[in-house]
Amino acid sequence: MTVDEGVLDPWVAKWLEENPLPAIAESPELLPLARGPQGGPPTREIASVTDETVDGVPVRVYVGDTAPTGLVVYFHGGGWCIGSIGVMDNVARELAHATGAAVVSVEYRLAPEHPYPAGLDDCEAVTRWALANTARFGVRPTQVVVAGESAGGNLAAAAALRLRGGTEVPLAGQVLLYPVLDGESSTHPSRQEFRGIVVSDVDRRFFWSSYTAGRPDADADPFIAPLRAPALAGLPPALVVLGGCDFLRDEGRAYATRLRAEGVDTTEICYPGQPHGFLNFAFPAATTAYEQIGAWTRSRLATS
Repeated sequence: MTVDEGVLDPWVAKWLEENPLPAIAESPELLPLARGPQGGPPTREIASVTDETVDGVPVRVYVGDTAPTGLVVYFHGGGWCIGSIGVMDNVARELAHATGAAVVSVEYRLAPEHPYPAGLDDCEAVTRWALANTARFGVRPTQVVVAGESAGGNLAAAAALRLRGGTEVPLAGQVLLYPVLDGESSTHPSRQEFRGIVVSDVDRRFFWSSYTAGRPDADADPFIAPLRAPALAGLPPALVVLGGCDFLRDEGRAYATRLRAEGVDTTEICYPGQPHGFLNFAFPAATTAYEQIGAWTRSRLATS
């Protein structure tokens, strides 16, 4: 495994060479498949997995066989256009196992059929429901965390911004896994240095234009690009997990830096040589990452 942050791990490079990833934007027939109800076989046995509906939003609820440490509201990735609670079932299971929490995975509406703010509205609604229904899981309202990877990390950060000061009990934390945090006009070096690794340029543009419905002012909206928020003080403690060879690395790092500077308890962890999506693909580094995500989240839930 590489120790140089920005050098692609040889194991990962070989995997990507042997498993070329199609561009969704160039293959529209793949869009329904990439949103399908089924993912791979279960990666982790969880005692109870049920599909439900919360305020009109489908969710999948994971509860282990021991008392939950808290409640994690999870938003899957996929550029706001692909993915589902079925496709990202593996991530939800690993989060439930690592954190010991009950996990509510949210099937938010997808673009381009449902552009911003539809998906974020769904995520906010389910998070508010979670805060009001913690007793069902035997935990306190102070023990709710939002989490997500990639576009889901964007939604987690945006939901935390929306809820700041607007709930009786604040969130216990936000777990942002290689999140999208800036707009298309961003000039972060990693966007150029690692362009095309996992996410092609054509897909990146398709995802952004679909979610924003082509709004020219989208980059300036902090609920679309949280890094552009005028102030971050008062947000819940954050864990920001980055890949050393991810095109989103630098904006994630910039967000973590701003959070710390504005008084938010923030932990940043970068995994050298890892590209975008390394948790979704269950690359070897994901094992350590889930352990560290679990340790941070358990600590936050225990002290909240």
